[in-house]
Amino acid sequence: MGDRPVAVVILAAGMGTRMKSALPKVLHPVAGLPMINHIQKALAPLNPARTVVVTSPGQDNVREAVAPADTAVQTEALGTGHAVLAAREQLEGFEGTLLVLFGDTPLLQTETIQAMADIMEGPEDPAVAVLGFCPADPTLYGRLVTDADGRLEAIVEHRDCNEEQLKIGFCNAGIMGLDGRTALQFLDRIGNDNSKGEYYLTDIVAIARAAGRTCVTVEGDPEEVMGVDHRGKLAQAEAVAQRRLRDAAMAGGATLVLPETVYFSHDTELGRDVTVEPNVVFGPGVKVHDNVRIRAFSHLEGAEVHPEAEIGPYGRLRPGAEVRAGGKIGNFVEVKKAVIEEGAKVNHLTYIGDARVGAKANIGAGTITCNYDGFFKYHTDIGAGAFIGSNTALVAPVKIGDGAIIGAGSTIASDVPADQLALTRADQAGKDGWAARFRKVQSEKKAKK
Repeated sequence: MGDRPVAVVILAAGMGTRMKSALPKVLHPVAGLPMINHIQKALAPLNPARTVVVTSPGQDNVREAVAPADTAVQTEALGTGHAVLAAREQLEGFEGTLLVLFGDTPLLQTETIQAMADIMEGPEDPAVAVLGFCPADPTLYGRLVTDADGRLEAIVEHRDCNEEQLKIGFCNAGIMGLDGRTALQFLDRIGNDNSKGEYYLTDIVAIARAAGRTCVTVEGDPEEVMGVDHRGKLAQAEAVAQRRLRDAAMAGGATLVLPETVYFSHDTELGRDVTVEPNVVFGPGVKVHDNVRIRAFSHLEGAEVHPEAEIGPYGRLRPGAEVRAGGKIGNFVEVKKAVIEEGAKVNHLTYIGDARVGAKANIGAGTITCNYDGFFKYHTDIGAGAFIGSNTALVAPVKIGDGAIIGAGSTIASDVPADQLALTRADQAGKDGWAARFRKVQSEKKAKK
């Protein structure tokens, strides 16, 4: 990487009508992150000196999503060349490399963007670099016509190609690098003498060549440059993103028992020797340390799981859940904004919210921390080594001391001291012979019917 500064214009003004959505196209998520934020994430290692996102009027939600990046508004949809010029104010005086990217290409990788920046600093000192790709079917794509030395001579739209040009498999991905010293003056020369009356960014190649400047190409992976403009493409992009994330997890030392059934978020962190069983979903903000087992059909979001812990099957960790070393969350257990300390066990059919479960405590099946009164949330504190019997309701705010035992079926609304047995059962009454008489009467009734 050279010393020339990089500025970036991300085109995000498209209305995305084919998505048939009230949500702007670039805000549709892939792996839990809006598409345009994927572009920003890929750009981050380049540390751009300026980043400008071009939006349509009224797209406040896009501007909020890309903050603190600058934004500009393309007041009329008059083509890609016109869209770049919407950022004129932010680009005035910039003489480095200008990269023009699209907000609906979430699969674009840092390495490819860096290659575009690098070639702009190369010995040929090009005015324009165009990212190309070789699709399986080039139909409908503009062709990149190059000379014997590989320099770009022209971009020819499919409908305008002659027979020889139709044989070219190297196509235009739309992404460009421009020399900041001449970018604005060349952009100003783009005309709109075409059937749509629009200003096409691709015309800048002919303008630069007419000015005696060199134009070059960089080849990218067809997957990376896929634009997402309808729901089918969104699903395809999701599939690619998930495959990449699974591959990265396994390369990092995690075992995915059935990889294609595991769903990752863009920021999922898995340590070494983590085992993930089938049909597990990782929402945003999950960190799993070494030697953890995530069992089948579990769902984790905004949670941290420490070494040697076990989650599931059918475990649910919601935001703020932390399971410390050796902790165990079993089947049909939900944990929210709670710390499960070292070696504690919550094995069955339980809700733990706004709570601390102390080290080596045992929580019985059917336990509920009653943390909400319809207006406010309250905290439950369960001490180390405590034993909470099955079907217990802990009415917060409440504190269970270290080593305390709560009898099964209790409703506990007051603090319990350390090592105390607390229970709230009603006295048990018995009627001898009642069950036999009941069965006899009911059987006779059934026989008559």
